[in-house]
Amino acid sequence: MWNLAGIHLSSRLLLGTAQYPSLQILGDAVTAAATNVITVSLRRQLAQKNSGDMFFSTIRKLNCHLLPNTAGCRRAEEAITVAEMAREIFSTNWIKLEVIADEYNLQPDPFELVKAAKQLNARGFTVFPYCTDDLILCQRLRDSGCEILMPWASPIGSGKGIINPYALEVLRTRLPDCTLIVDAGIGKPSHALQAMELGYDAVLLNTAVAAARDPVNMARAFNYAVQAGRLAYQAGMMAERNMAQPSTPLIDTPFWQQEMR
Repeated sequence: MWNLAGIHLSSRLLLGTAQYPSLQILGDAVTAAATNVITVSLRRQLAQKNSGDMFFSTIRKLNCHLLPNTAGCRRAEEAITVAEMAREIFSTNWIKLEVIADEYNLQPDPFELVKAAKQLNARGFTVFPYCTDDLILCQRLRDSGCEILMPWASPIGSGKGIINPYALEVLRTRLPDCTLIVDAGIGKPSHALQAMELGYDAVLLNTAVAAARDPVNMARAFNYAVQAGRLAYQAGMMAERNMAQPSTPLIDTPFWQQEMR
């Protein structure tokens, strides 16, 4: 069990709900992932007039904590409006804050992001800001009141995995008391495992499961990967060395046998 914004959870895998082939597969994937938290884009689902009600009905039956997001917003004011709507519809103060600046790599706008985060924190939201792995930006978000940060591994939907492990390591080291969740760019279970081995608290992903040939089994694979990565981090991994070192000690081995090796 671990604590996320005052809620005790059994899983460190957070799952998105977009782009699945069907609502049935979505539900089966959420179950296979054993996740406790799923994200939902209010703005995009409201635009789907014919399927919106069915979608919301389905996700409510999954018995997961909902993390609404402000996907598609480009300005702080726009994101704040969507957040207020989400709080009223879903009866939650949780909000995944997305304020996108660039269409090519879907990189968040650092200035609008901090601006929105300050106002939402002042209004009583628990803000989960989607951000880059820039240390100064993350520190500014912390200063605005965010206790949870969601830095990317790489651009949304790219599947490139962690392109700058050093930057994520720095964030983990410099923000030891902050809940850090890797969000965006995770393409393989091994990517999620790597993030957890770095000491991150959780991983959030969507496309890597939804776009898989078999989303349900891929969700199951990510579940195992996240668990394995967390166990490895807690167990303490061996340090890398620049030269070989025998796993079997040579003490008490006759010198002539050592020379024959």
